[in-house]
Amino acid sequence: MARIIVVTSGKGGVGKTTTSASFATGLALRGYKTVVIDFDIGLRNLDLILGCERRVVYDFVNVIQGDATLHQALIKDKSCDNLYVLAASQTKDKDALTEEGVEKVIKELSKEFDYIICDSPAGIERGAFLALYFADEALVVTNPEVSSVRDSDRILGLLASKSKRSESGQEKIKAHLLVTRYNANRVESGEMLSLQDIQDILRLPVLGLIPESPDVLHASNTGTPAISLSNTDVSEAYLDVIARFLGEEKPLRFVMPEKKGLLRRIFGGGR
Repeated sequence: MARIIVVTSGKGGVGKTTTSASFATGLALRGYKTVVIDFDIGLRNLDLILGCERRVVYDFVNVIQGDATLHQALIKDKSCDNLYVLAASQTKDKDALTEEGVEKVIKELSKEFDYIICDSPAGIERGAFLALYFADEALVVTNPEVSSVRDSDRILGLLASKSKRSESGQEKIKAHLLVTRYNANRVESGEMLSLQDIQDILRLPVLGLIPESPDVLHASNTGTPAISLSNTDVSEAYLDVIARFLGEEKPLRFVMPEKKGLLRRIFGGGR
């Protein structure tokens, strides 16, 4: 039986889709058969980040409405044998997703895959609710800023009360904290919340800390998951996330500010 994981947050633009793509890719590279589903009906960015946008013929809504089979709609990743993508529709309304339709698709995928990753849209509307409703675990993605953390706290309330697990009295969704765009130098100067600040508010175990980096934009512009950008801090951070998720011990990196060399201290320079 597949493990269903939702990648969620309250606020938009925090790096959910980047995380969904990298998390799914990382699990697939570890040998787990993994599918990632884009729940952001009407926008559809996951296929761009995974570099398969030209191969989308049928989408999630087509499958739910019976216009295509699941196997017609699934796109196999070109560089990772164990990874598949189910794209969102760009033309349908968000109400095209139904609880019954989503459940049917997830049940069918569960027969074939080890992990089902649900890339949630921002906010608390229907697509976001359905992305978390069937989840076993959640990656709560937040930036080190007050509005993002506050909105993530609201999502924790939904995970605890609105999921199928909570409705049926099962053990609640296991939530993990993933902090993205973290810059320890900016934290030190008071421009960002510290990791400790975020933990004090959300009270979640930290699965990973993704450093602020232009490599993330480069990855999305080239249709490459950030985890695949070898020898970059962002790639290393996501690889650590996968290792921790699978139960391996990994020290948390990128928490402390960079120490400036003598010349940079004298003449200044970017953080």
